[in-house]
Amino acid sequence: MNLRTVSLRRRVVVSVLLVLFLVLVALVISVDRTFATQSSRDVDGVLVNTENRAVEMLKNGRRPAEVVGLLTKRNVHVTIEQPNGTTIGVKPDGQFEARNRVVGRNKITFYADTEAISNAQHRLRKLLLILGLVAIGVTGLLIVVAVRKALAPLDAMTSLAQSIAAGHRGGRLNPSRTDTELGRTAAAFDGMLDSLEGSEQRTRRFVADAAHELRTPITGVQAVAEALVQAPVDSPDRDQMSFLLVREARRAGRLVDDLLALAQLDAGYEMQRESVDLLGLAEAEVARTRFVAPDFDIAAEGVPVAVVGDGQRLAQVLANLVDNARQATGPTGTVRIRVDLTGFTVSDNGPGVPDAERERIFDRLVRLDDARDRRSGGSGLGLAIARGVVRAHGGDLTCEPSASGAVFRVRLPAVNPVATPVVL
Repeated sequence: MNLRTVSLRRRVVVSVLLVLFLVLVALVISVDRTFATQSSRDVDGVLVNTENRAVEMLKNGRRPAEVVGLLTKRNVHVTIEQPNGTTIGVKPDGQFEARNRVVGRNKITFYADTEAISNAQHRLRKLLLILGLVAIGVTGLLIVVAVRKALAPLDAMTSLAQSIAAGHRGGRLNPSRTDTELGRTAAAFDGMLDSLEGSEQRTRRFVADAAHELRTPITGVQAVAEALVQAPVDSPDRDQMSFLLVREARRAGRLVDDLLALAQLDAGYEMQRESVDLLGLAEAEVARTRFVAPDFDIAAEGVPVAVVGDGQRLAQVLANLVDNARQATGPTGTVRIRVDLTGFTVSDNGPGVPDAERERIFDRLVRLDDARDRRSGGSGLGLAIARGVVRAHGGDLTCEPSASGAVFRVRLPAVNPVATPVVL
């Protein structure tokens, strides 16, 4: 998205002035046309009135010369052309509107002076133009002040953003109203800051926790390596120290791999896209677990379904859930993997997960039993990675409420039944 960053003040001022200019132009044209129309009607009215008076006078026996003398004024002139060709009265010079009427054998012409009206109309246009320009100028100054005051909240947002960028965290706009345009923008701005600062705090806490987690195996590696270097060649403890060195190195390696997987998930890595048989995936996980723990009670059930996704990553999710269930239940526990048309479920008969912890266990570096997980080499990142992988597939991983044991539900989109081949 490329946002045009023109000056908002300039845009508002120019837009308002443009609208005002168009309104004033329309107003001037309307007033001018109205004035011209009304003036034309007034002139016609004067001519009609003069014509009626002249006809009445002639019918009453008034002489043409007398009629002309009585009706001719400064703005109205009358001429009468008699049958013998004699014209009484003088045709005026300048701009006039004429009207003819024949009464008896006399042709009467009425002239109305329109030059005064034209001059008045010209002065009116000039006055409207001057007043319009003055109004635009004064309005422009007032708009600049009004827009500056109206956009003051945006300046506050800018100042706050600059302050936060400089390292001063915690500032908020706290809008008094959120049902206005600026109020909604300010509320969204505060929400964004809360999210960013919360994410920053979680990142800092995660980095600190990850450093703490790495320090334990690295310290162990360092201590065992120093002891191994200082131990005599024929020392009976060298084999034990070598075993401890390998174990601590593996713990550190697993933690680094998990951190790398989380970093890839956060960066939005591109997964392999292929058709994955979920029931086949579950059966493969059952086989793997029975190889590691032959006496452990685990089974897969359900219907053959396929989903488009990264088979290796989904297998990692399933293995993580099964390993957690096996560690929670112990060697005499029971784990069941059930596949259906929405995904798959991993359930066990262990102690379960408290309701208050069913969402927190998906946070990074969270363990419900720190001592047990550290002994078993768990990093506390497995469930966070599993949820990230499932969400990258467009689904979700949740811990469902259960009366006994723990139930982890993996929902995946576009799960389709696998057609069973017909044997002829």
